[in-house]
Parts: sequence; C-alpha cells; structure tokens
Amino acid sequence: MPRLSTFERNGLVFDVTDAGPQDGVPVVLLHGFPQTSTSWVPVAELLNSQGFRTLAPDQRGYSPGALPSRRRDYRLSELVADAVALIDAAGAGPVHLVGHDWGAAVAWGVAAARPDLVRTLTAVSVPHPLAFVMAMATSSQALKSWYMLAFQLPVIPELLVRNNTGVAYRGLLSSGQTPANATRDLDQLHRLGGAKAALNWYRGMPFIRPAVLRRRIPVPTLQVWSDGDTAVGRRGHELSRRFVTGPWELRTLEGVSHWIPDEAPTELTELLTEHFAKHAADAPRSS
Repeated sequence: MPRLSTFERNGLVFDVTDAGPQDGVPVVLLHGFPQTSTSWVPVAELLNSQGFRTLAPDQRGYSPGALPSRRRDYRLSELVADAVALIDAAGAGPVHLVGHDWGAAVAWGVAAARPDLVRTLTAVSVPHPLAFVMAMATSSQALKSWYMLAFQLPVIPELLVRNNTGVAYRGLLSSGQTPANATRDLDQLHRLGGAKAALNWYRGMPFIRPAVLRRRIPVPTLQVWSDGDTAVGRRGHELSRRFVTGPWELRTLEGVSHWIPDEAPTELTELLTEHFAKHAADAPRSS
C-alpha cells in the first residue's frame, strides 16, 4: 500500500505524515491544542529508527482541507470518527494509539468506541475525560482549567492569538513552551486563517455525549503525566484507573512541563516502546 499523505472523511481532507518502515507496527500520534503533527516529529523519528511506522495527522481544525465552521462539528464523536477513518485508510490493522493534550481525549474516545482497532493506548498529559470532570470537583483542576471557560467566549480568544507577541504567546511561555516552539505553533494557526477552528475543539465541548466514554477501556493503557504541568494535575490521572479494565499504569516525568513530546521526546519514547513491548502479545478486543 502506498504512503498516506492525506485521508478523507465526509468531504473533509486531512493531511497526515506517514513515516518509518511501511511494514512496521503502526503507531498513530494525535496532537493537541494549539499544535499540529509537527509536535510529534522528534518522537516519530525515534520510533521510526526502532522499526515502527508512525501516522501523525493534522486533525480537524488544523488541516487546510478540514476546517468546518460550526462548533458542533468539533464534538468529540466527530474527532473520534476522524481518527478511526485514519486507521482504516492506513490499512495497517490495530495500532498503538498515542495522544497528547486534546489528542489524548480523542485517543480515549477511540479506545472506548473501537477497542478492536487499538493494540495499546497511551494518554499523554490528559486523563480520561470523565476522570477529568471528577478531578475538577475534587481538586484544584477547576482552577487550572479556567481557560476552557474563557475559550467559550466569541471573538475575544481569537484576538488574543492574532500575533506572536501577545497574551497567547506569553501564556505558552509561562506553561513551559520554548519561544521557538510557541512561535511555531502560533504561526501554524495563522497560516490556517486564525485560531477559530482550533478553538472550536473547546467550543464543541457542550455537544459531547458521554455515553461512549462511560464504556470501560479494555486495552492496555499507559498514562504519562509531568509534574511541571500547569494545566493538568495528577488527580485526574489517578481517577482514570476507574475507567480502565485492561492493564493500567501511570508514569510521571519529573521537571517536565505540559509539552512532553516537545520537551522530553527521548524519555517519552522510552516509555512508549516499553509499553508496546510489554503488551505485544495482547490481542485487541472487539467493540
């Protein structure tokens, strides 16, 4: 099968970077906000060097051919269906599924809805969505997540990211991003005509139907949290264990910010390959 450079779903066209040996075990890498697949380049290169095939899409709101305008078009069920379409298009069978930030939320959804497509799940920085909600009620998570409410406002959030020296840029720096990576990520949003589509991931949250997420996760699950994360606390990761029936493990990276794939690609890749090897013989579960 030829390399994937794009895949389609419901009239939308998504860009994807397909790298590494084509006969390698496939690893799907899902990015978060406000990033694209470029955030996975260091990790992908390390995985490729170890014989894995990596598939890193620019998700809905980040691919030029996949910028629907309505908030409801960014509800989690649509994001999950996009990832499933990628796995199907790759024709690679069940995959190791890895997501960071919002990409982790999508990965949780895929593992819940289609565990038959998932060899292992790795959620980086963001816990199970229902555990995240529980953590907001039982810890300081609600204070850390103030921006999610702010992003529901019209127009104002877009104005905050209209240049690379304003509030959004300073916020990325304060959360641990390097100036170079913060500029990279904001530049990518500007090339897409602004941040509206990316912000719609947050604005689509009221349209989430939790029924699928109530399903327990039967696949081997690794959660990676970093103690320098200013956006997500540890409590939600600990609570996520309640939603996983398969093997589960939480690993903490010390002295690392929220931006784990950028900041600690070697450490993250070591955790990933250890997780993959540990569960190499586990068969995917049917949905």
